[in-house]
Amino acid sequence: MSQSPHMSLVDAIAAGVSNDNTADSIHHTNERLRAAIGKVVCVGRNYAAHAQELCNEVPKAPILFMKPASSVVSIRQGVVCPNPALYGETHYEAELCIQLSADLSAATIEEAKQAIGGVTLGLDLTLRELQTELKEKGHPWERAKCFDGACVLGDWLDPKVFGDFKNVHYQLTINDALKQHGDSALMLFPVYELLANISHAFSLQAGDVIMTGTPSGVGALQVGDQLSLKLGAHEWQVEVK
Repeated sequence: MSQSPHMSLVDAIAAGVSNDNTADSIHHTNERLRAAIGKVVCVGRNYAAHAQELCNEVPKAPILFMKPASSVVSIRQGVVCPNPALYGETHYEAELCIQLSADLSAATIEEAKQAIGGVTLGLDLTLRELQTELKEKGHPWERAKCFDGACVLGDWLDPKVFGDFKNVHYQLTINDALKQHGDSALMLFPVYELLANISHAFSLQAGDVIMTGTPSGVGALQVGDQLSLKLGAHEWQVEVK
C-alpha cells in the first residue's frame, strides 16, 4: 500500500466547501472533485433485497462496474435528470461511499482498513429503461450509468466517526417520505472485505471512490422532488432539476 500523487479528495472538498452556492463556487467545487478522482468503482447488488426487487440473482461475488470522473458532481449543484422524452426515467440509488487515501493492490483486510480517507453518501443515478434495454441485448450499459451528473457526492466526512463500518445507517427521503434505509450490517460484502476484494481484481489508487451498493427502495425521480440524504448526524438536501 503506497501513497498516490492524486490530490486527497477530502482536502479537495474541504478547499471547495463554503456557504457560497453560486454557479462559480459550485463549478470550482466540481472541478476539485473530479481532479481528485481517478475512477469511481460501483458495486452492484450488494444488498439482497435490492437484487430481488429488480428480479436479479443474488451474487456470490461482488459485481463491479465503473463511472468516469466526468460523471461526478457535488450534491450542492443539485440533481439533474436527463430529458425523459429522450432517455426515459432516471432512477435514484443512495449509497454509502468510500474514498481512498492510499493505493491498494492485492490488499489484505488490514491494509483496506488503513486506506479509507473519507466517507459520504452518494447517488448512483441510472437511466433504468435504457439499462434494461442494453442488458437484454447483451450490451454494456455504461450509457445508462456514466452520463454527466450520474454520480452525485456529498461532502466527505472523517471515517473515524463510523468505527468498523459494521453498523452504519443511512436514509434517503423524497418529499418527506422515506424511500431507502441502508444498514451496512446487511451488505453481502462488508466494507473492508469489499475493498480488499476489488483490489485483487484491479489496483485502486488514492482518490478513487467506491460506491458500496444500494439498499432496496429504488425508483424514479421527478423534477421538483426534494431529496434528503442522512448519514448519522449529517444531512444533505437537494432538489431535482
